Amino acid sequence: MPDVQQQFFDDEPAPWEADAEAIRRVATIVFPDGPPGEFDYVVPEPLCDQIEPGCRVRVPLGQGNRPTVGYCVRLESRVVAGRPLKAIRDVLDRRTLLSPAMLRLTGWIAEEYLCAWGQVIETVVPAGVRFQSGTRQATVLSLAPAAAGRLDELNLPPKQAAVLAALAAAQRPLAVGQLAKLAGCTHAPIAALRRKGLIAVRTDRVENAQPPEDAPRRENHLVLNPDQQRALDAILAALRSRRSETILLHGVTGSGKTEVYIQAIQEVIHYGRQAIVLVPEISLTPQTLARFRSRFDHVAVLHSHLSDAERHGQWQRIADGRVQVVVGARSAVFAPAPHLGLIVVDEEHEGTFKQESAPRYHAREVAIARAQAEDVPIVLGSATPSLESWHRARSGAFRLIELPRRVLARPLPEVGTIDLRERIHARHSRGAISRPLHAAIDEALADGGQVILLLNRRGYSTHIQCPGCGHVVTCPDCEIALTHHRTEEIALCHYCDYRIPAPRECPECRFAGIRYSGQGTQRLEAEVVARFPGVPCLRMDTDTMRARGSHQRALAAFRDGDVRILLGTQMIAKGLDFPNVTLVGVINADTALHLPDFRAAERTFHLVTQVAGRTGRGEKGGRVLVQTFSPEHPAIQAALRHDYAAFAASELPLREMLSYPPYSSMIRIVVRGPSEKTAGEFADHVAVRVRAELDTRGASARVLGPAPAPFAKLRGKYRFQIQAQSPDRANLHAAVRQATGGLKPPDEVQWIVDVDPLDML
Repeated sequence: MPDVQQQFFDDEPAPWEADAEAIRRVATIVFPDGPPGEFDYVVPEPLCDQIEPGCRVRVPLGQGNRPTVGYCVRLESRVVAGRPLKAIRDVLDRRTLLSPAMLRLTGWIAEEYLCAWGQVIETVVPAGVRFQSGTRQATVLSLAPAAAGRLDELNLPPKQAAVLAALAAAQRPLAVGQLAKLAGCTHAPIAALRRKGLIAVRTDRVENAQPPEDAPRRENHLVLNPDQQRALDAILAALRSRRSETILLHGVTGSGKTEVYIQAIQEVIHYGRQAIVLVPEISLTPQTLARFRSRFDHVAVLHSHLSDAERHGQWQRIADGRVQVVVGARSAVFAPAPHLGLIVVDEEHEGTFKQESAPRYHAREVAIARAQAEDVPIVLGSATPSLESWHRARSGAFRLIELPRRVLARPLPEVGTIDLRERIHARHSRGAISRPLHAAIDEALADGGQVILLLNRRGYSTHIQCPGCGHVVTCPDCEIALTHHRTEEIALCHYCDYRIPAPRECPECRFAGIRYSGQGTQRLEAEVVARFPGVPCLRMDTDTMRARGSHQRALAAFRDGDVRILLGTQMIAKGLDFPNVTLVGVINADTALHLPDFRAAERTFHLVTQVAGRTGRGEKGGRVLVQTFSPEHPAIQAALRHDYAAFAASELPLREMLSYPPYSSMIRIVVRGPSEKTAGEFADHVAVRVRAELDTRGASARVLGPAPAPFAKLRGKYRFQIQAQSPDRANLHAAVRQATGGLKPPDEVQWIVDVDPLDML
């Protein structure tokens, strides 16, 4: 009997006998808005030299072959058998939008956060970069092959030699005007070199002229104390060994973490490499940017308040290697630094590092993944680390470095509480500011100090209710109480922007004595102005900081002493360094303490500790007064003592008992739709599939729900949530991916998957 297997191989042609025409250049394409998954297309011969992974292409999609833009993520030459592949119609980018390392990172994000790869790429590459905003078509010049490598051999007039030298030193092609300016000549020597064939000419897009930046006042490095020096030495050891290491720098407020970052970055630049520094809030960007620009020559900034043209200009400078340090908010983690040497995530605990729209990535986790992939160190800094990072440091996954003392041995501010339950405050105090806090403000102002007041609620009144019939004025689309904004005299929903004129009588019973209650920053501002007449006051919240440059102007006015009392929401609670602040008042520490969220206590501890750290940074010292209805709560007590370890010791056992992060991974699925019944039934179906998939895998997991979300209705949609938890992260991800793959909801029903959710409402 013949050998069947051998006969099978005998029938196969040798590799060199395969039909050469069947070997094709194949591109794998993903779509930002089209169907999920990866799709193969043939690359036509004329486009083979133009296409690269990371560039956009136009391809025919679906039965109708509608022209659709997608991203090439892979190129390979292989035999195309079976059903013929469609061909790419056009390549839209002259150069790739993503380096191979960044393209791999986007693939990791898609896998880790259970979202479409094309959607991730569309998020990573800003619109201004995709569409080359702020550029124009122009003739650009570069060295011709006849001149490259033999400049010394050419016998040229001095002006022409200077032109070639300037062109050789440039890192990119130059427009005629740019080259003439660099070489200090007219256009005549350039034209002569073009005629000699020593300069190559092509048409390309170039940046429009940008206004020159003001040169900041240069500053020298500060002298580090022993704690700072130990922290710097640990970071430098990782840098010099050229290995990736995650370092958690836990330093009390005012301990000099930023100076440690700066001196570590100086070493990175000495190696000819670049650094990325992430900050959590746009309000921190101007101050942080100024600090870095006073120490480094080439600093770029990336955040959402930039125009498309500005973002594209910064992006291009970074990609060309013309930037030493990139400073920015969440999206700066994707800065296209070709020579990355260090990543710093300042205030790493902040929730603003989590993207709340698809793709729902966490910038801290993406930064860690990028640092590991590019084999560079990453420093996570905070006075109040997230419990996830603290747990990983304690378990050895991160290296923990402590800065337990403030610079110059300045003491941490004294923190006291004002118990709002005591009847004396209700009897003798009206408004948000209690009598003890009022007296403390008077004292601070009399001594020439400045005051920060924190109230994490926008608006004037947070509650509009009729005392006659009990009716509460709510948003019809969200079923959430409207907030009174006195400046515009409107009642506003902070979730969907629904607004009505502020009612003067009850909409239900027409009672004229409708009551406005609850405290917001607008009402606090009015109270401060009334209680402290003539004292310059400034409010910072999302209502007042919408204009371009408003953060920078507000903080500059406070820094210069033009503003004596700064009040606002959490944007004033972190990262700001004003030595003349001698008093911080927390108007109500309980605003987030009792929300239905397992992180409520952690957020409260972070907020109170961080805002307390804004004072006592100068020679005058400082104090903090915290108004609260829950002075005995462990989070409040730990914040009063600036005792992070005590807070973690009380909170982590509760997390472990309930199998919450950091002891398990969590995925939240939210289903929403205009019909409560239809959305609920689909949520039931999703939960059944998730449970079945986890049972099939034998995973140790818990699935809660579906149940109405804490905000059961938002923007006219009823919301149901499913919460899946497991200590086995990989198994949980795989199960949810399998269970939700191919899900087709009823019409008008939508669903999202949020990996490692921070917003539980």
